[in-house]
Amino acid sequence: MAAVSVLVAACAGAAGAQPVAPSLPFGGFAYTVKTENAGEQGDGYVYYTSGVSAAALVPGAGTVAQALPGGRPANIVADRSGKEIKRYEPPAGQDVSNFRTQVYQGRKVFTWWQGSTVAGHGAGVGIIADENFDVLATVDPGGAGADVHEFRLTPDGHALLTSYPQVQADLTAIGGPADGKMFDTVALVIDVASGKQLFRWSAAEHVPLSDSETSGKLTGDVYDPYHMNSISLDPSGNLVVSLRNTAAVYDVDPNSGDIRWQLGGKHPTLTADPGVEFAFQHDAEFSDASTLRLFNNNSSGPAETRGASSVEWIHIDEANHSATLVRNQQHPEGLVSMAMGNAQALPNGDTFVSWGMTPRISEFSPTGELVYDAALPFGSYRAYFDTLPG
Repeated sequence: MAAVSVLVAACAGAAGAQPVAPSLPFGGFAYTVKTENAGEQGDGYVYYTSGVSAAALVPGAGTVAQALPGGRPANIVADRSGKEIKRYEPPAGQDVSNFRTQVYQGRKVFTWWQGSTVAGHGAGVGIIADENFDVLATVDPGGAGADVHEFRLTPDGHALLTSYPQVQADLTAIGGPADGKMFDTVALVIDVASGKQLFRWSAAEHVPLSDSETSGKLTGDVYDPYHMNSISLDPSGNLVVSLRNTAAVYDVDPNSGDIRWQLGGKHPTLTADPGVEFAFQHDAEFSDASTLRLFNNNSSGPAETRGASSVEWIHIDEANHSATLVRNQQHPEGLVSMAMGNAQALPNGDTFVSWGMTPRISEFSPTGELVYDAALPFGSYRAYFDTLPG
């Protein structure tokens, strides 16, 4: 239990000495089902990664976690009881994350990120594999490598990737040095077949440093003022980019790089109606033609917690430059996740949720009823519920 105490203390110390407000990052020594209403659930399996993700904003947490049961990095497919159906472990010294199914060349496949960890992000590649974890394709953008946060395939054979190149910059706008170091988080569009980079969007080139809600200072005096954590496509094919540390979502023209609209943050271009409030969010994507869904962490740690975490559905009216809350789903226990997290629409209308660094996964009906809830040993950057490839 000493290692557990070290991990909890590390999480508290990573954000300051104030009392811990976020939920604890350790959920027990095994997958434990807490709520199950089998009559309301669809068929499939739970996809998640064990260990502490590279996306966790806790320096050294992964090393501590590997000393505990369930702490080895692995891609896991489990049934609803928690029984493992499939498992993949990377070579020693590497991490995995963002494990899910996607469609590649007309077939359902496993995909995940794999590489080395850096505080709050990673440097590696995106992997596409068959049902036996045999690799079909590897997507390597070069440079700073593929970051852990996004590896999303598109119907036209492209991959959306995040990357975190380190650059020199004047950081006085966020309380840093005039000649400082920071991560300029970028969105990349890569052609999977050829490996060619088709588009690159730099947060630093389009979003003022002063828009950052936090300096995001990490180990080694490197700042992380933007922290890109998701890229998806809107119904028209524009890029939907989430920047955690500006607490904003941006709709980006994939040809010019211009920001078409901004939701949240210090300089939004969409007027948000009451209830549309979020901070330090993850996984922003459209669930239908006009509804943006995101995971609202509402916390970046003990020093900055604004309320319970939740999944928000927001109606986007581009013509009237407005945003209206459709639904806000919290966990009945009021969980607060200071990092990571996602939501997934299921075929039966339910929503599957990973609470990120808070090691819980849940399924909610369209009316908000909790029909499934389980605790994991550690948080999973994202989690999904799906059938198997093949």
